[in-house]
Amino acid sequence: MTDLHPFIAGLPKAELHVHHVGSASPRIVSELAARHPDSKVPTDPEALADYFTFTDFAHFIDVYLSVVDLVRTPEDVRLLTFEVARDMARQNIRYAELTITPYSSTRRGIEERAFMAAIEDARKAAEAEFGTVLRWCFDIPGEAGLESAEETARLATTDGIRPEGLVSFGLGGPEIGVPRPQFKPYFDRARAAGLHSVPHAGETTGPQTVWDAIRDLGAERVGHGTSSVQDPELLAYLAEHRIALEVCPTSNIATRAVATLDEHPIRAMVDAGVLVTVNSDDPPMFGTDLNNEYAVAARLLGLDERGLAALAKNAVEASFLDPAGKERLAAEIDTYTEEWLAR
Repeated sequence: MTDLHPFIAGLPKAELHVHHVGSASPRIVSELAARHPDSKVPTDPEALADYFTFTDFAHFIDVYLSVVDLVRTPEDVRLLTFEVARDMARQNIRYAELTITPYSSTRRGIEERAFMAAIEDARKAAEAEFGTVLRWCFDIPGEAGLESAEETARLATTDGIRPEGLVSFGLGGPEIGVPRPQFKPYFDRARAAGLHSVPHAGETTGPQTVWDAIRDLGAERVGHGTSSVQDPELLAYLAEHRIALEVCPTSNIATRAVATLDEHPIRAMVDAGVLVTVNSDDPPMFGTDLNNEYAVAARLLGLDERGLAALAKNAVEASFLDPAGKERLAAEIDTYTEEWLAR
C-alpha cells in the first residue's frame, strides 16, 4: 500500500475545527507554565504526555481549563497565537478558522481590547511570516452558562471591540446538561451582526442536539456531529443542505466519545453524502495534528491521493474564506496533486 504521509505533508490544507488554547504544543505549554509556576501544569514537555491522558470527556475539560489558566496576559495571548500559526504552517495549513474563547481570558483579568489587539497582531504577523491565513471563531464555553454567552456575544458584535479577523460564532464545552436552545438569543445577535454559526453538537449527546443546533442556532456547520449517524433523516438533511460536519477522529477516541477508530462513523457520514471535513480539534492534547488526521481518514475511508485532495477541498468549500480565496486554495490543491501524481 502506498505511503501517503509524504503526499499529505505537502498537501495544502484548510482547518475548520481547531481550538486556540488546545493547539498549544508541549513547547508552548511548557513555556507558559514556566512563566506561571503556581500552576499545576507540568513544565517538562515529556511530562505533559501523561498529563494529557484523559479518562473521559469531563477529565479532558478539567485539564483543558488548567491550560487555559496559563494564558494570563496579553503577551501570553500573543505568544500562543503566533506559535500556533507557526505549527500550522509546518503542516502546510494555508487557512485556519481558530476557535477562541475570549470569555476565558477576560474573566481572568485580561483587558478586552488588549486581548483583541494581541490576537490580531499575531494573526497579521503570522500571515506575513508564514503565509498562513487565520480567521477567528468566538465560542461560548457552555459550562460557564448564560453569563459567558452574554459576554461572548457582546465581544463578538460590538464595534470597536470585535476583531477584524472574526468570521463566526460557536458553542463549545460539555453537551450533557447544557442544552443548545438556551443559547438561541446570543446566536441570533451574532448572526444579525454577520457572523456564521458553528456550534459543537452531537459529540457526546444524541442526534437531537444536532437538530437543536440547526433549528435553534442556525448552524451552518456542526462541530463533531458524531451521533448524526444514528438518525437517517438528519443525515439526509445535512447532505441536502450542505451543512458540513467538522469531524475530529482522534479527538473522539481520546475523549471516549467513540470507542475505537474502527468504530468511527465517518464512513457512514460520507456514504450518506454529507459534506465531511477532517480536523484536529486540540491536537497536542490528543497527540495528533492535521496531517495525522488526514492519514487516519485515508485509512478509514480507503482514500488515495485524489481522494485526500477531494477531502482537502471539502474544507475549502465549507470554510468562510472569501470566494476568490476559496478558488485560489482549491486550485493550489489541484496543482499540487497533479504535479505529485505526474512524478
